[in-house]
Amino acid sequence: SFTDHYEPCCARVWIPDAEEVWKSAELTKDYKNGDASLQLMLEDGTSIEHTLDPKTKNLPYLRNPDILVGENDLTALSYLHEPAVLHNLKVRFVDSKLIYTYCGIVLVAINPYETLPIYGTDIINAYSGQNMGDMDPHIFAVAEEAYKQMARDERNQSIIVSGESGAGKTVSAKYAMRYFATVSGSASEANVEEKVLASNPIMEAIGNAKTTRNDNSSRFGKYIEIGFDTRFRIIGANMRTYLLEKSRVVFQADEERNYHIFYQLCASSHLPEFKNLKLSNANDFLYTRQGRSPVIGGVDDTKELSTTRNAFTLLGINESYQMGLFQVLAAILHLGNVEIKDRDSDSSVIPPNNRHLTAFCELVGVTYQDMSQWLCHRKLKTATETYVKPLPRLQATNARDALSKHIYAKLFNWIVEHVNKALITNVKQHSFIGVLDIYGFETFEINSFEQFCINYANEKLQQQFNMHVFKLEQEEYMKEQIPWTLIDFYDNQPCINLIEAKMGILDLLDEECKMPKGSDDSWAQKLYNTHLKTSSLFEKPRMSNRAFIIKHFADKVEYQCDGFLEKNKDTVNEEQINVLKASKFELLMELFHDGEKAISPTGQVQGTGGRTRLSIKPDKSRDSKSKEHKKTVGCQFRNSLQMLMETLNATTPHYVRCIKPNDFKMAFTFDPKRAVQQLRACGVLETIRISAAGFPSRWTYQEFFSRYRVLMKQKDVLPDKKLTCKNVLEKLVQDQDKYQFGKTKIFFRAGQVAYLEKLRADKLRAACIRIQKTIRCWLARKKYLRKRSAAITIQRFTRGYQARCLAKFMRRTQAATVIQKYRRMYVEKKRYRQKQAAALAMQTILRAYMARQKYQALLREHKAVIIQRHVRGWLARCWYKRCLVSIVVLQCCIRRMRARRELKKLKIEARSVEHFKKLNKGMENKIMQLQRRIDEQSKENRSVNEKLVGLENSYTAESERMRGELNRLRGVEEEAKKKTNQVTSLLEELEKLRKELSATQQEKKTIEDWAQTYRNEMEKMVSELKEQNGSLKKDKDDLNRMIQEQSQQMTEKMVRSIAQETQQLETDLNEERSRYQNLLTEHLRLEEKYDDLKEAMVSSNVSKPGHRRTDSTHSSNESEYTYNSEYAELEEGSRADVTRGMDTSLTLKLQKRLTELEQEKQSLRNELENKEDQFQRDDAEFKKARGAELEYESLKRQELESENKKLKHNLAEMRQSLLGDAAAGAGAPGSPAYKVLLEQLNASCEELDVRKEEVLILRSQLVSQKEAMHHKETMTEPSVYAEDVSKLKDADELKQACIGLKDTNRLLEHQLQTQRRTYDNEVESLRSELQNVKEENNRQQQLLAQNLQLPPEARIEASLQHEITRLTNENLDLMEQLEKQDRTIRKLKKQLKVYSKRIGEMGAGQTEGQTSPGQMVDEPIHPVNIPRREKDFQGMLEYKKEDELKLVKNLILELKPRGVAVNLIPGLPAYILFMCLRHADYVNDDQKVRTLLTSTINSIKKILKKRGDDFETVSFWLANTCRFLHCLKQYSGDEAFMKHNTQRQNEHCLSNFDLAEYRQVISDLAIQIYQQLIKCMENILQPMIVSGMLEHETIQGVSGVKPTGLRKRTSSIADEGTYTLDSILRQLSAFHSTMCQHGTDPELIKQVVKQQFYIIGAVTLNNLLLRKDMCSWSKGMQIRYNVSQLEEWLRDKGLMTCGAKETLEPLIQAAQLLQVKKKTDEDAEAICSMCLALTTAQIVKVLNLYTPVNEFEERVSVAFIRTIQTRLRDRCESPQLLMDTKMIYPVTFPFSPSSLALETIQIPGSLNLAFLTRV
Repeated sequence: SFTDHYEPCCARVWIPDAEEVWKSAELTKDYKNGDASLQLMLEDGTSIEHTLDPKTKNLPYLRNPDILVGENDLTALSYLHEPAVLHNLKVRFVDSKLIYTYCGIVLVAINPYETLPIYGTDIINAYSGQNMGDMDPHIFAVAEEAYKQMARDERNQSIIVSGESGAGKTVSAKYAMRYFATVSGSASEANVEEKVLASNPIMEAIGNAKTTRNDNSSRFGKYIEIGFDTRFRIIGANMRTYLLEKSRVVFQADEERNYHIFYQLCASSHLPEFKNLKLSNANDFLYTRQGRSPVIGGVDDTKELSTTRNAFTLLGINESYQMGLFQVLAAILHLGNVEIKDRDSDSSVIPPNNRHLTAFCELVGVTYQDMSQWLCHRKLKTATETYVKPLPRLQATNARDALSKHIYAKLFNWIVEHVNKALITNVKQHSFIGVLDIYGFETFEINSFEQFCINYANEKLQQQFNMHVFKLEQEEYMKEQIPWTLIDFYDNQPCINLIEAKMGILDLLDEECKMPKGSDDSWAQKLYNTHLKTSSLFEKPRMSNRAFIIKHFADKVEYQCDGFLEKNKDTVNEEQINVLKASKFELLMELFHDGEKAISPTGQVQGTGGRTRLSIKPDKSRDSKSKEHKKTVGCQFRNSLQMLMETLNATTPHYVRCIKPNDFKMAFTFDPKRAVQQLRACGVLETIRISAAGFPSRWTYQEFFSRYRVLMKQKDVLPDKKLTCKNVLEKLVQDQDKYQFGKTKIFFRAGQVAYLEKLRADKLRAACIRIQKTIRCWLARKKYLRKRSAAITIQRFTRGYQARCLAKFMRRTQAATVIQKYRRMYVEKKRYRQKQAAALAMQTILRAYMARQKYQALLREHKAVIIQRHVRGWLARCWYKRCLVSIVVLQCCIRRMRARRELKKLKIEARSVEHFKKLNKGMENKIMQLQRRIDEQSKENRSVNEKLVGLENSYTAESERMRGELNRLRGVEEEAKKKTNQVTSLLEELEKLRKELSATQQEKKTIEDWAQTYRNEMEKMVSELKEQNGSLKKDKDDLNRMIQEQSQQMTEKMVRSIAQETQQLETDLNEERSRYQNLLTEHLRLEEKYDDLKEAMVSSNVSKPGHRRTDSTHSSNESEYTYNSEYAELEEGSRADVTRGMDTSLTLKLQKRLTELEQEKQSLRNELENKEDQFQRDDAEFKKARGAELEYESLKRQELESENKKLKHNLAEMRQSLLGDAAAGAGAPGSPAYKVLLEQLNASCEELDVRKEEVLILRSQLVSQKEAMHHKETMTEPSVYAEDVSKLKDADELKQACIGLKDTNRLLEHQLQTQRRTYDNEVESLRSELQNVKEENNRQQQLLAQNLQLPPEARIEASLQHEITRLTNENLDLMEQLEKQDRTIRKLKKQLKVYSKRIGEMGAGQTEGQTSPGQMVDEPIHPVNIPRREKDFQGMLEYKKEDELKLVKNLILELKPRGVAVNLIPGLPAYILFMCLRHADYVNDDQKVRTLLTSTINSIKKILKKRGDDFETVSFWLANTCRFLHCLKQYSGDEAFMKHNTQRQNEHCLSNFDLAEYRQVISDLAIQIYQQLIKCMENILQPMIVSGMLEHETIQGVSGVKPTGLRKRTSSIADEGTYTLDSILRQLSAFHSTMCQHGTDPELIKQVVKQQFYIIGAVTLNNLLLRKDMCSWSKGMQIRYNVSQLEEWLRDKGLMTCGAKETLEPLIQAAQLLQVKKKTDEDAEAICSMCLALTTAQIVKVLNLYTPVNEFEERVSVAFIRTIQTRLRDRCESPQLLMDTKMIYPVTFPFSPSSLALETIQIPGSLNLAFLTRV
């Protein structure tokens, strides 16, 4: 049929091959009709001749064009046949690492034998809500399609997962259920989806085992129905199981294991709770060691058991039941170890006290005697008697194994039943999705009853599959209204009839089982006699009479008849069951509660190596026990299969075919033989055949026009696209049967798309050649003109160069002559000057030598004279001293002689009387003189006595000193005495020294000689050292240079590290912000959930009267508001009812009460007149106190000014001290400057304490003034201000006085608590200061230790530098504290002014108010007396407490954002709310402030909950919430927020309340609104992004639509309802303009735009990574153009600096990756350096998905992808493939003060706020 395509040479075909199944070859010789062979060349260059079949003359299959290879859907291939399917799967699996492929309605899943990161939550979110054809094939796409069809069509769905063991059926079913659990969630709080997923580990533990083909093979089939409610949320599940392989319990082949649960128990036998099970290693038990492979690599059985137990617990199976299950399982292991021995040839016996049988009996609660008896005997019943017959050992062993299998089957059945109970809920099921995990077609060397049942089930499923495919094809043809032709497809109903019809194989088997002497041989003969001649599908093997062959849809299978009857009967010893029934073990009694089931279980006995399975889900519709007793395994399986088919036929099926790529579990290794076997067996090729028989290729008219527009001429293009396509096709394809025109699509036969692609490629190739020819001509001409121009230019420059060279030579010649002249003159002049200088030098040296000689002579003469002078002087002095001594001696002798003579004379005179008389006369005169002198002395004595007292003290001290000196001198004297004794010895030593001196002088000469030698050596050494020093200096310079370079490098490195640390800190801050904001989001979600629950409770309890409680988890403010608002609503709602229900008696009571109130009012009025005088007196006292306070304030100001001067003076002293002692280390601790600093610091601290006390005094005075004002205002009430209790007249006045005292006490308690808190804060601050001083002290000590290691100069400099820095910092701190004190004083002064002004106004008001009514009548008020002036508004709004709900309602709940945004100033509601808040703060009403803020916050939350999906509303309240937050900051009074305020705005600051905590609450609210805004924008943008950024063809004609398969993708041609890039830009502009109109802060707008662009980039990139058809060169160009348009939009809006462009960087790099060259290593290096914002997984994914749209593009080779992976393996990054589209950048709200004056704001009447009064 494809002869036309074989005519040209080089056609590519597929030929059969024994090894690779199909080989590719190329036609080397044109084929002509009638040729018997084809000349072909293989891909490796080998030439062969392919002989055609002489009977059929069928030509080989044609290959598809390369552009179609690797398609997501096999039906997109132009040539649909087996080799094309196999090759496409191999390319996708091996080269692109894609395991999923569509084949029409079937998803083909190939087991990769490797864990792939394609099943995460991000992938689930990416597939959620997408059309099946819009994403790459995936199990999640099939699950999403089933979920979507269930919701859309209101029809139940089924996902049929089939394949042979090891193909991945269980994993695929598990991922499908995980998808449903993640996407739908549960309708209740019971976590049903978790329970559904928790059933997997349980069923894997008890139903999965290791086989040679699979480590986790499911040894049973299961069908799980996942139930959904009306909102399509999971409410429960139900499981049905089929054909459990019971024989595995007692037998395992080599390299296989028993069920996992046995090995898990053995691995956990060491746990204390399992001690009583008496288990040990798995190799110790027969049932777990036969496969000789007890361990699976990479699996920890102990952990797996923990997982299984957790799953049991989650499903409600408690610990006692779990231990019971484990007891039964352990009992089965012990039963397998019971050894049965031969007694004789016909009987057997169990040895007594068998420990395993004992353990079995203890675990199951039966007697040892009974069990040992009936394990070796059986009971036979006849009509009259009953016999007990012993069993041979072999039969007894088989009976033991049958009992083990029966117990395990019962246990399996019980677990499934309880799992189903746990998964059932009380909610009514609306629909369900069934997941069928069932075995595929099986054929082995020996096939028995199990394979027969499995292949029978697959025949039924294949029939259902064929009918469904046929039905879909028929519906498609009818919908498109094309002629319907019957498609021939394989109908396997005859095969099914052969098995299940009357007198079929199963009927004959059941009939033979009923025969008393029925056997396998007789049954085989009946089969031969019945079907051999009547059925073409039944055959008899040539060499066997005990086997038969059935032609299944997949292949022929030969079944061995041995064991069919026994397996179909599945008998067990009735007495053994009775023993178990008599057990005291409750779980075992529950397992065997039905006697009939025990006798006729659904299982089999023999297990000699074949795979034996059991239908453990019996039909519940059985009429009676006797009927059930007779049912065989085959009958039960047929019934359960019939139920399954009925269920599947009632649902919409979805098919998943799992393929096992190889038998060795090697990752991404493809065995074509094994793959083809499974493709044939699972029906994929049948689907292909059915599709190929009709019109497999289908195009919409728009897609066809877009793709093949290049084949049309301009005149062929008509306005009607459908007519255009028809005209073109009639010209291109002559055979009308090759295509059909439907309503919306064109249908093509197989191969026609390839033909059209060839025509398109030829047309494009011809166009390319023409373009190349023209461009090459243009390039050649341009090159010639460039060369000609260059030649002319070179000639011109060459001639000019030669002329310049000649002129240069002439100039140089002349210049050389001049240079020579001057050079010679210079040489002669230099020679003359050298000679002159030499002569002068010689003269100078000679004259200097003569002068030095003369000077030396004069110097020697002068020194000789000096020596002579000194010698002569010394000789003269010596002569003089000798003469002087002689003269003195002589004088002493002469004087002694004269004195002796005089003495003799005096002695003679004294003896004479005359002399005595003379003496008396003289004595009298002398006495008189002495008397006078005594008088004078007595006068002087008084003065001297006075001096004596002073001198005595000084003498005492001096005497002490002298005594000390005397003692010292005595010591010296003693030493001198000792020294004199030493003199003699010293003289002797001196003599010795003189002798030694002479010897020393001789040695000196020797030493001098040696010193001379040493000096010479030292000089030589010094020269060497100098040389070394020079080299060392050089090295030092080099080292210094290196150090400098290294320091520079270190500096750069430090800068980089600091930058990195800064970046890391910013990242951490953003993460912390993000974490906090995520917590806020979670809190908001829980809050909304709580509100919903509360509303539900309210709606359910509407009829219940009384007070409704709020949840205690709410905050106090919120709870208070909730209660108040609810109470108010209830009160308002109940007024009408109360009014209607009022009776007459109540009216009389109210009238009586009204009279009493009037009387009380009159008495109060009288009392008020009595109190007016008292008020006047109090007012006078207040004014007096106010004057004293003002005087006190002025004194405080003077003190502060003087303190300021004192601090300045101290600072000047400290600086002088530092300057004066700088050289002596003034900064060191203990220095004067340090002491001065400490003194000043202590003084400042003391002064600070004083100031704090004064501030406390001022605050207490302010509080008392406020309280006094409050009392003045409430003076009209009978209360507190009586001067004395004695003046009170009655009990009421005493009560009022008591109330006043209580108020005063509360005020005092408040002041005391305030002072206590202040004291605590001061203590804490002092502790922190002390800690700081300690730290500073430690730091000083460390610095001192470091400085001691430095040189003295550096030490002083470093110490001074550090101390100056420290002192400067402390001075700045002190100045800052001083400024803070000044600010506090100014603030207090301001508050005092406000209070004084307020008190003055109140006093004036009270004075006016004291006028009695009579006076007012007598003295009318004249307008002239009231000063009229323009009112000075203070920017406040006053409202009554009862108007608060009305304020919130009109300003928040019922406000329309559009009118406010268009007509009024931005942020007006925020300004109004803040002005109301200011008034509440002004009047010091904390309750009013709290309720206003709480009601505002809750009302905003309420309006956002109600209209949270309206972008305009959310944006409006985000802007107003931020403005309200900024107002709270701007007018808070904090210095940081008052920098940009005007003087008037500073006067409007809040004066009484610190609302910092409420600012945080409002900031959190703003974050929640921001996240709501982002969510709202995301919901609006999400449908536009993929269509506008990827699918829409912005640049027309760049990318063409490739052929698609059955699952059509979204068209890239813009229809009327399709979103384009312009739609996205218009929506972004609408968002931006709305936020600008609402007055949103520019910085916040930038953050919103950044988040918008992140969402656009992330969604686009994620879709690109999951769509193979989008990864092409042309699509990369489209994406880059779209990104450039987005950047242009940013530029127009002035938002280029907001960081939005950077969020698109991954998308930009992905687009660049699609466009760059991808061949060489240089290209790989360029890609690695370019794609820094993409992860390795994303880069590799894009390269794997890269698909050429045209034949001119080349695919990316596998080697290139591996090169990229090798280069990127060192990257440290997340392995996550997709970007997180739910990620929200942390938002910040930079402070943005408003320049708007509050007093100028006017409230429009449209807001209905007339009850507000401007103040």
